[in-house]
Amino acid sequence: MIFNKDTAKKTAEVLLQINAIKLQPNDPFTWASGWKSPIYCDNRIVLSYPQIRNYIRETIAKNIEELYGKPDVIAGVATGAIGIGALVAEYLNLPFVYVRPEAKKHGRQNQIEGYIEKGQTVVVVEDLISTGMSSLNAVKALNEAEVHVKGMVAIFSYGFDIATKNFSDANVELHTLGNYENLLEQAVETFYITKEQQDVLAQWNANPSKWNAN
Repeated sequence: MIFNKDTAKKTAEVLLQINAIKLQPNDPFTWASGWKSPIYCDNRIVLSYPQIRNYIRETIAKNIEELYGKPDVIAGVATGAIGIGALVAEYLNLPFVYVRPEAKKHGRQNQIEGYIEKGQTVVVVEDLISTGMSSLNAVKALNEAEVHVKGMVAIFSYGFDIATKNFSDANVELHTLGNYENLLEQAVETFYITKEQQDVLAQWNANPSKWNAN
């Protein structure tokens, strides 16, 4: 669920502006999963642009307060959301931890890095939602640490049906600044893509694993 249309529009605008999101329906990317994709998203680029970084940080922080009040801790999902998660925690003057995909094989063998106590409330910050599995894996680790995850806030979601199902099945509340539908609207409005390309991009989103570029 996006916070609101204006936020989604502004988020799409800034991510396209700095090429954090690239749309190439005629020259698709290949994801690690093997899927052909007309879109590539790397929100870590946000960290290199102070004005946009501050917009993302403050918008996430203010919406966390509106949705959940102030949690005890902000948690970022490694590795993509460590930077923005730490900035959000700093803005809210809250402790920060981050969650690895799995526990380290050496040292203290932590999966959660940083200090957190049983019973504390946590909001998870994520940079990007695709299927949601890696994000929910972080929630699982936090649950096993016996903290209360109030919800998750992400910069952008591809809006896949499977992600909606995965979050619903896990009973985790997800809010995002922007999503795929609003991204395409903004891209057409600013002539980044044509209406015909928008149709191709929408077809991919409806069935990404089976989509093939023309």
